[in-house]
Amino acid sequence: MDTPVRSRIFTLSPSFGGALVRRAVALAEPVLGRLLSLAPIEDLYRRVPAGATGGAFVDAVLSAMDVPVRVAAEELERIPKTGPVVVVSNHPFGGLEGLVLAKMLLAVRPDARIMANFLLSRIPELRELFVFVDPFGGNSATGTNIRPLKECLQILRSGGLLAVFPAGAVAHPRLENGRLAVTDPAWSTTVARLVRKTEATVVPVHFSGSNSRLFQVLGLAHPLLRTAMLPREFANKSGATVEARVGTPISFGRLARLSSCEAEIDECITRYLRLRTFLLRNRPDRPRRRPPLFPQKSLARQEALIAPISPELLADEIARLPAGAVLHQSGEFAVIEARAASIPLTLREIGRLRELTFRRVGEGTGKACDLDGFDPFYRHLFLWNAEKREVAGAYRIGRTDELLAARGPQGLYTSTLFVLKAAFFSQIDPALEMGRSFVRPEYQKSYSPLLLLWKGLAQMVVREPRYRILFGPVSITSDYKHASRRLMASYFEGNVTNPGLARLVRPKTPLRGQTWLARAARTLVADLDDLLALIDDIEADRKGIPVLLRQYLKLGGKILAFNVDKGFADCLDGLIVVDLLKADRRQLERYMGKAGLAAFTAYHEAGDVADTADGGERCA
Repeated sequence: MDTPVRSRIFTLSPSFGGALVRRAVALAEPVLGRLLSLAPIEDLYRRVPAGATGGAFVDAVLSAMDVPVRVAAEELERIPKTGPVVVVSNHPFGGLEGLVLAKMLLAVRPDARIMANFLLSRIPELRELFVFVDPFGGNSATGTNIRPLKECLQILRSGGLLAVFPAGAVAHPRLENGRLAVTDPAWSTTVARLVRKTEATVVPVHFSGSNSRLFQVLGLAHPLLRTAMLPREFANKSGATVEARVGTPISFGRLARLSSCEAEIDECITRYLRLRTFLLRNRPDRPRRRPPLFPQKSLARQEALIAPISPELLADEIARLPAGAVLHQSGEFAVIEARAASIPLTLREIGRLRELTFRRVGEGTGKACDLDGFDPFYRHLFLWNAEKREVAGAYRIGRTDELLAARGPQGLYTSTLFVLKAAFFSQIDPALEMGRSFVRPEYQKSYSPLLLLWKGLAQMVVREPRYRILFGPVSITSDYKHASRRLMASYFEGNVTNPGLARLVRPKTPLRGQTWLARAARTLVADLDDLLALIDDIEADRKGIPVLLRQYLKLGGKILAFNVDKGFADCLDGLIVVDLLKADRRQLERYMGKAGLAAFTAYHEAGDVADTADGGERCA
């Protein structure tokens, strides 16, 4: 049986001009065909088995081109299996990504349809899978696009899945955020209207890569040259791996809250969807199974850690501490507070464990032992495992009334990271400066060690209730992508802060770069859930915000500023302030206990401590 002969996809025969024009084009057709790579496209089309349509046709084309698709199976699982879904994607290649997206989506949703350029309608095998629109016609194409847009609405209203490339045109060089970059043109708000009218869930997808430099240069000369080069760009992707990232689904309810203004909602939704899509490009190919012991750039500068201190020596030293040093006990664990002079060996072991633990998350001083000039003047709160005779975690605590009187503002570690005005100390003093906290790696599988440390800290406050204020740097490690750090810093500085205190603080090394993300965080991130969703899209291991920062926020902590610590592997430190009198009482009771909370509250009620709220407040 003879194999049916397919019609040609492309023809250079003009539909305008006379015989002379048609003759000239016919003579030039072989040259133009080679320049535009039309022959390889036609050859590829002929090699696809006859009768293959829809998904089978897509699979056959990608197989013939030897184009594997790299996308994580767990990410594909994010796509809802039922209900109306709009998938939005960037448009880096102008053709191939449409086929790849179809292959990806059909593996999850057999009802998937793709909105695509009407030029692809020349391939009849795609007509059952694609909905064709004219993205170039402007106002003149409005009438032409009415019918396909109605079809798109029907697909979604019947509970189907529709994929859309909102840019309408392929990515090309554009001035964006103050620099020239190859990126999508402005997205059409049509996608927002489709979502609003059907209340569909949206899933962002991002494809890595771009077309060739020649394509970009010719496109700068004239947009028509860009369109003419698309077949060539499609052909030159043979043998290339296409990488895709699938983001977290976005509910319609979340999108509907972006703006209360009817005139602005479509623009807000479109900007938000574009942001969510392009944030995916920050995600690494795959999550690291284990963080590096230290950042690669600092490899040559790392010193070998000191040897562990003998468990017997540690136990003997701790046994000599007074009974009152124990703040809290639970099973084999004791939370102990001591001055540096009382625990020289234990402090040395704490310094070793600090460095070991911090290196595991890309931080650390690079020294053999993380002890500095502040340690002799601070108190040390540590978690002691009596059975194993080892330190499980620790905090460094500074009493501001003692340190300021003895050494002035420079006696506080926070002053090495931030410029603090005198009025800052008058607002918070007396307070407890907290820092250098860690839980050693073996104990990090459980939340209990951190909980015990906090219970010990709470008992310290119950014993000395004048300390209603906790403050200090909380770290966002360089294990986070820069985009995540930028988003967190911008969100917290704009939404979880104390303006009065923030004016009294200035970072010595501010976080720089990606100002567009800072603007996006201010305008498109409404709450902590929004922030977490964005970070989940960026971080492949979906680690959310740091655990310690999360706990401070639960207590009502306010972040005043962020500083990049160049001496600590570029760790990003947020200066946080917690006013325990304004903290959630259930959280306080969890750490202080009922009796402890009652005693702490009674102390401040008896002292008539001013709580002047937001205007001229004493603290956070």
